[in-house]
Amino acid sequence: MSAAPVELFRRLTNGVYVVTASHASRSGGFTAAWITQVSFEPLLLTISVNPGNATWPLIEGSRRFAINVLDRSQQEIARHFGLTSGRDIDKFSGVPTQTSASGAVVLAGAVAWLGCAVEQQVPAGDHILLVARVVTGELLAEGASPLRYSDTGNMDGSAALYPAHFRGTDGEAR
Repeated sequence: MSAAPVELFRRLTNGVYVVTASHASRSGGFTAAWITQVSFEPLLLTISVNPGNATWPLIEGSRRFAINVLDRSQQEIARHFGLTSGRDIDKFSGVPTQTSASGAVVLAGAVAWLGCAVEQQVPAGDHILLVARVVTGELLAEGASPLRYSDTGNMDGSAALYPAHFRGTDGEAR
């Protein structure tokens, strides 16, 4: 390969989002980049979720979640929801939110949000692939520029997660 696989994957045009969910009086959220539209009719998207994530039981229990589209200026929000565990703290403490009419937790500074209902789930390696119907949403900042995964560098430490055969003898991803 002419470039490190990590650098090749970073060139995929993924956005950076905060996925939020609520169930049984608990709310949680995590940063995600693996989200894509898969159908117009019905309006469906897919999202890849780590089943070890503290928010997964909330999605599994409610079968609903919201996708908050982040602005380019919101890397710290992405970092907070991506690198802080929700098992021991309230991730929403100090983060301005609002609750939509559908009950979705929406980040106040988001570019937009989509409310989704899970239609299917499929095991996909170390993640679960959800197919979800978009049931509601709102554009909150029309002129904003969404945050892209390539803008975040190795903030999430994902370079170390690629399979060993992608890494050189020094342990760095190639």
